[in-house]
Amino acid sequence: MIRSLAAANQSERDKLRIPKSVQQTIPIKRIYADGIWQVGRKHSRTWKLTDVNYIAASQEAQRSIFTAYCGALNALPTDATAKITIVNHRLNPAEFERRILLPYKGDWLDHFREEANQIMRDRSKQSNNLVQERYITLSIAERKIEESRAYFRRVESNLNKSFSRLDSGLKAISNYERLRILHDFFRPGQEQYFQYDDAQAMRRGADFRELICPDGMCFRKNHFEMGDKFGRVLFLRSYASFVADDLISDLTEFSRNLMLSIDLIPVPTDEAVKEVESIILGVETDITRWQQRQNAKNNFTAEVPRTMEQKRENSREYMDDLTMRDQRMIFSIITIVHTADSLEQLDADSESLFAIGKEHLCDISSARYQQEDGLNTALPYGLRRLKALHTLTTESCAVAMPFRAQEIQDPGGISYGINVISKNPLICDRKRLVSPHAFYLGVSGSGKSMGMKSTIQNVALGTEDDIIIVDAEREYGALTRAFGGEVVEISPHSMHHINPLEVVKGYENENPIALKSELITSILEQQMGAGIMSGSYKSIIDRCTASVFKPYLSGKAPAHV
Repeated sequence: MIRSLAAANQSERDKLRIPKSVQQTIPIKRIYADGIWQVGRKHSRTWKLTDVNYIAASQEAQRSIFTAYCGALNALPTDATAKITIVNHRLNPAEFERRILLPYKGDWLDHFREEANQIMRDRSKQSNNLVQERYITLSIAERKIEESRAYFRRVESNLNKSFSRLDSGLKAISNYERLRILHDFFRPGQEQYFQYDDAQAMRRGADFRELICPDGMCFRKNHFEMGDKFGRVLFLRSYASFVADDLISDLTEFSRNLMLSIDLIPVPTDEAVKEVESIILGVETDITRWQQRQNAKNNFTAEVPRTMEQKRENSREYMDDLTMRDQRMIFSIITIVHTADSLEQLDADSESLFAIGKEHLCDISSARYQQEDGLNTALPYGLRRLKALHTLTTESCAVAMPFRAQEIQDPGGISYGINVISKNPLICDRKRLVSPHAFYLGVSGSGKSMGMKSTIQNVALGTEDDIIIVDAEREYGALTRAFGGEVVEISPHSMHHINPLEVVKGYENENPIALKSELITSILEQQMGAGIMSGSYKSIIDRCTASVFKPYLSGKAPAHV
């Protein structure tokens, strides 16, 4: 069992040391200020990936994304190991309040804000307050820290180029963010209490593992206990001969706290070619020996067994992939760690994940007697302790597509509904976009007016922006009055009118007579019909307009007609 050092007081903390069991369970030896970690005998760095709208894209767009992702995998360095991690975690309540809910301002509109926030809370329950984040972690053999820093800077530039073709952003995360990922996993339900400051930790002499280690941890045969939670590590034992690109999406749609990691170990092309050549040589040798045995039995017409022939075809096709189709050999393993409140719930969740694997003809198994090694493999440390690797080509590896649907949750933005795929709220700040314009398009009865009223409500309650509504159908008056706005009614029977011939400030650089004459001409053309207004009529209108406005322009009369 692991004792939580966070619960120890200062005097006890001075006497205690991090137990060896904690160092094995949390194998982080040292962290540097720039986000590089020393784990085991490696240095690792983590970047956050922006999701891509893959599921909702057309077939042609999906093919383009798939090709770009293959290019990103081919660009991975061969002297490092990569780990793509998809994290399902519950939304931090404090983060939810800051990013999604409308802030209260202490005015008479706060009761509207409370009702709008309650609607947002109800919507978030549709996704169980779960959000998905994607990370890529690179790890290299331990070396001098200056050399590691230079290496990661160079690799970051290459990764940015590769993933930019996917329209996926890449951002290096700090120690705070990396530790927060582990804290949220080891201490579910305490996300809002995480705090970390490098300078303060150094002054106190506190170990960073105090902030993330669980209250207790015990590894069993096929599960582990973490505080009052239960967890299990699963791994993909075998692939089907054909795997659809929605395998990872189906596994990560599971509404539980889980992490899915895809370990990628690229092999240099020359080494891969030599390895495949040795395999081909071995297959040809087996076939030759089989034929020699048949010839010794005077069976000269015997055909090569189907299994041997298939091995020959597969090995030759693999060689063609490496030498002619710009493929690379990649060793890969997929691991999943998920947690539950009880062992019964954990078993039920595992069965559901097994069933998802069977739907794709893949075998997902529990890491029996290897739960600790599996946990260190699944978490984004940059380690790989499980040995169940699969030898794949680039395209076969890219089938495990980690992208699903892009989330839009801008801090300080306003709500625009629910993401159909992830069921998470859509929070957008249009002011941050290149073009902030928006349109509501749809068939009659689809909710265009309701969507616009909801947008007006959120703008009025969450910002200080001015709102001008041109209401031809007279359906926004009640909403405007409810938020304290002014309604100006313009009709033949209303008290408000528009004088199109009025001359006000703003005409200094224009010829008001020409503008008003053109306006009168257009009005008369609309009334009389096209083609009736001749040049002589337009000349009369110009002279009359000049005669009427001459006193006003000279200042002898008020500037309105």
